[in-house]
Amino acid sequence: MEMEPGSAITLCAAAHRRLIATVDVVDDDLVRRPSRLPGWTVGHVLTHLARNAEGHIRRLEGALEGRETPRYAGGDLQRDGEIEAGAQRPAAELTREVRESAARLEEVWARSEKAGWPHAELLATDRFPTTGSPLRRLREVEVHHVDLGLGYEPSAWPDEYVEWELGTSLERLPRRLAGGDDARRFLAWLTGRAEWPADLRLAPWL
Repeated sequence: MEMEPGSAITLCAAAHRRLIATVDVVDDDLVRRPSRLPGWTVGHVLTHLARNAEGHIRRLEGALEGRETPRYAGGDLQRDGEIEAGAQRPAAELTREVRESAARLEEVWARSEKAGWPHAELLATDRFPTTGSPLRRLREVEVHHVDLGLGYEPSAWPDEYVEWELGTSLERLPRRLAGGDDARRFLAWLTGRAEWPADLRLAPWL
């Protein structure tokens, strides 16, 4: 269900442009506003988007040199700490970081493509080869652009992204069900044998 990296780069570059158009109107009042993610402000989401791009850059630059370099050396603790610390900064700094990190990532993708994606097998704690970087970044940009709560909605998601994400999310769905009766009730709805179980709760999307 993977997408050819060149196609994903094209889609993600367009997603970056849409994100930057939204980000360009953000001011200091907006960055303190709650986002659609519980406990996160708009500033948290913007910081996460910039840190995510930088993580991809670290891993890809390492692969270009034959080094296994994780996106976050300190794992989730490092990532979460950087997001929390960065979210409190002024809007101008946050938005500049989003723009600049996206541009740097696109430049590293271009170098990786030109080099033939060397050492793609170095997973560096991820579950996808380096050729999967553009598609995973596309997911982050499309989903978190919506999470900003600044006017970008799922109805604007590109068809190519939806086709990939829907298949991927459905494949992972069984892991989000509690099992037993929940799995049976969901399957009954899916096969048209029951109404949607209104009290069904899925584990968080990862």
